[in-house]
Formats: sequence, C-alpha cells, structure tokens
Amino acid sequence: MTSLSAAIRETSLLDATCEDFVYDLVELVPTVGTQIGLDGHDGELQDYSPAFWDAVADRIRDLVQDVEALNDSTDACDDEDDFDDVDRLTAAILRDQMTFELDLHHRGEYLRRLNIIDSPVQTIRDSFALMPKVTPEDFDNIASRMSKVRTALRGYAESLAEAAQTGDVASHRQIDGVISQCEALAEDGSLLERQGLPPESAVVEEAKQAFSEFADWLSTELSPQATHEDGVGRDRYEMFSEFFLGRSIDLDEAYNWAKDELAKTVDEQVQLAHKLYGSDTNVLGAYRQLNEDPRYQVHGTDALMEWMRSVNDEVRSELNGKDLTVPEDLPPVECAIDGAGSGGIFYTPPSDDLLRPGTMWWSVPEGQEVFHTWQELTTVFHEGMPGHHLQIATTLLQRRDLNLWRRSLYWNSGHGEGWALYAEHLMADHGYFDDPGYRMGLLDSRRLRLARVLVDVGVHLKKATPDGIGTWDAQYAKAFLRDNCAMMEANLSFELDRYMGWPGQAPSYAIGYRDWLTLRDKALAEGMDLRRFHDKALRLGSMPMDMLANEVLNH
Repeated sequence: MTSLSAAIRETSLLDATCEDFVYDLVELVPTVGTQIGLDGHDGELQDYSPAFWDAVADRIRDLVQDVEALNDSTDACDDEDDFDDVDRLTAAILRDQMTFELDLHHRGEYLRRLNIIDSPVQTIRDSFALMPKVTPEDFDNIASRMSKVRTALRGYAESLAEAAQTGDVASHRQIDGVISQCEALAEDGSLLERQGLPPESAVVEEAKQAFSEFADWLSTELSPQATHEDGVGRDRYEMFSEFFLGRSIDLDEAYNWAKDELAKTVDEQVQLAHKLYGSDTNVLGAYRQLNEDPRYQVHGTDALMEWMRSVNDEVRSELNGKDLTVPEDLPPVECAIDGAGSGGIFYTPPSDDLLRPGTMWWSVPEGQEVFHTWQELTTVFHEGMPGHHLQIATTLLQRRDLNLWRRSLYWNSGHGEGWALYAEHLMADHGYFDDPGYRMGLLDSRRLRLARVLVDVGVHLKKATPDGIGTWDAQYAKAFLRDNCAMMEANLSFELDRYMGWPGQAPSYAIGYRDWLTLRDKALAEGMDLRRFHDKALRLGSMPMDMLANEVLNH
C-alpha cells in the first residue's frame, strides 16, 4: 500500500502565503506554536492585552487581502500562478473562517472572552501539558513561559476591563469557575508543580502567585459587574452557532429535531432496560445496575489507560481495509491522565511533524477509582479510533494537498465533532454494541448529544421547556441533563458550565453527525462505496459540511 504522504504536490503561491501566515501567527501567539509543534517559541507567551488582539486581527486582515489579491491575479491561462482545485477550496475555507474571526474581533468578543473551557486561563494552563519535557532546553522553555504568566494575566485583565466598560462581562457562573481553576493552579500540588521544575523554585512560585492574584482580581473587580444571566440571547447565539458550524441553520428546526430524536432514543433505552433487568426497571435503574456489574468495570487509572489502549489497537485492526483505510504511517494514539481533574475527556492532536503523539486525556475527578466501560466505550471511539485520532492524524498526513494552515490549524467543529460522533455509531456496524450493556452506553451517548442541543438552544434562546410550564434556565438544564445522561455529578456540573459559557459549540456534535449521515447517504446513492466515501472525505481535511458535500459529491 502506498503511503498517503508519498505523493508530492508542488507548493502553490497560496500555500506559501498560508504557511507564512502560520509562522507569523505563532510569533504573535506562541501557544499556537506549542499546539501544532512548531519549534522556537515555547519559552514565550502572548500577553492577551487589547493590543495583542488588535495585532492578531491586523495579521488576519493582511492574509485576507493577500488571498484576494492572489485570486484576482489568476486567470484561465495554464501558468504557475493559477489556483488549482486545491487552492480554490483552500481560499473558500480561509475566506469563510477569517472573515468570521475579524467579525468576532470587531464585536469585541475576544476582549470579553472568559469561560471554563476555551479562554486564556485554560490556554495558558494547557500549553504546559503539550510542551516537550526531555532536554535541559525544554525545561528552560517551561521556566521562561512560567515567568511570563503574570504579564499575560495582567494583559488579560486589561482586555476584560476594557470590555466591561461597555457592559460586556461574562456571567457569574463562568467567572466563579475560572476563579476556582486559578485557585487550583495557585495552591500546593498545583499542576504547575508537575512540569519538571523544582516545585519550590522561584519561577513556579511566581506563576502560582500570578494565578492567585488574577483570581483575586476577578473576584474583586470583574465579578461585581457580572450578571447571573447565563443565556446570551438569539443574536449572539446565532453568530456563535454559525461560527462552529460554518453556516447558519434554522435553530428552531434543530431544536425540534433534537427533541423528536431524543424521545425516540429514550423509548429505545426503556425497552433495553426492560430486556436487561425486567419490566419494572427504568433507564436510571439500569444505569445503576450496569455500574455495579463487574463485567463493565475497570479499577484504577493504570487499568483505565491499558483498556483504552487495547480498544484503540483493536479498532485499528478491525476497520482497516473494510469500511475505511487506515494509513500505514498513522501513528498510534496515546492515552494519559490530565491533571486538571475537571471530569472532562478530550483529545490533543499530534504535532505537525507527528513526533508528538495524538493523545486522549482523561481528567479524572479526585477520588474516582472505578470506571464503567459500558458507558465509556463510545468515548474511546469518539476521541481515539476511529474518531478524532484517525480524523486529525489522517489530515496531518495529507502534505501533498493540505498546507500547514489547513492541516494543522484550521478546525470546523461541526465537521470534527460530527465525525467523532459518527465514528461512535460506525462501530455498531462491527458488533461492538451487540452486548446490551454497551448498547445502553451508545444510546446514553446519543441521548446526551441530543439533550445538549435542547439545553444549549433552550437556555440561550430562552425557549419554553419541553414540559411547557416554564422557560429554560441553568437550574432546569441541570435537572434535564441529570435525567438524560449517566454522568457522575462532577462531570455533569462541568458539562453544564461548559454549555453556559461556550454557546453554540455543544450542538455542533449532533448537527454535525446529522450532516455526516446525510452526506454518506447521498454518496452511497450515487454509487460510492462506504470505504471510498470515508477515505475521500477524511483526506480532504476539516471544512464546513456544505463545502465537504460539494467536494465529495461533485468531484
């Protein structure tokens, strides 16, 4: 079999322009360099001040102008300056993404950005987990970046204060959550003490103190200006939804679709609960009994990691050559425990050169020792194989057609999260959910993703609750989530806070999954077999799903 990375396509002017942009962006945003594995900036840290955000926006504007100029200069002649099909798609994706980034900047969304999952505090914290920790130079870089944490957080405070002057302040829920995260980074046993530097060293203490000072600033300066209102309203929500999906959708239709699909899923779970444990057992009762069943338990984080690795290895062997092609040079997925303890489970991609592995991170809440495989098998498929790891690592191997920006930096949530959810259900065709306990876990995953649509759209748009007797708010949303998933309470609380502070992202899973199913059915109807469909779609890399449909169906 020929490696996907074997063929070489000559670098175009647009490719070179995009690559220059990435290197310039890494100079402005050093944590991006760490994220994608570009050397030279690991010891640096952006300061998050208003001037920083302006500088990033200026460089994006220059990129958009460069792309338009290149596009205008091409003609029908067959010369080296013309856009080929790859360039035309790159330009469309780039134009779509970057104009949206500039709109967000113009609206002040980056100045006000504060939430528990995707804002500067988490970016700073998580960048240390991705930094190399082998050579003396690596540890010098860690020390250097830690020494810049105070400046970064002060710049961030300056941005938040500027946004607050016009009333743009995050909710109390998000501020309180970030305060807790900062305090955890400031206390003894902090994640900062586990980065390979002596825990008592001055630079570690300085970084911990910086997070403590920022927590105090949030508490005394920003929190008094905050609102207890979690919803962002229809206008902002429509904007964020379009950002995550790459297109606007009918939110009310999506809400009603999710409500109908949730009802069908619940009905299937009820029948399965009866099959498992008798006609007097409801779904939550079945969850409890499955949790107590030793067949679906692993004990301790070491056993959890080994189980995750074995599942990924098995899936790689099972799928290759059947429903899809696993590239020969696709590196294996790594599994690790995240020190944040939030209860979240996530994936970090390989570096662009594939030297740093793609990793599944399990953020285990303090005290959790038992893990329930009936519930978590879908998570392994989602984050590892054939989900994010296959998806993202395959994209990284497309060096012939995808420039550095497209393969390592660009990400569309509807495409990415939709594929990972689709990957969970793909494994049902291979018998992984024939066992009724694991089938209950698949349905639990589906139920959660559909419930997310209702929670996210419902709270932010202030829709009527499904029972028709009130309006969605966070309190109702938490009870609704508790009724519609098997999560532990710590995980559930984190999930709720995430939705409240990251509007529009959570529905991208279910909506993206629906888009993948629709596209697959159209491709098969046109005579494409499943393996060819998966291979073609994955090798194109991330993009809005309407663009992907055009590429898959019309070429």
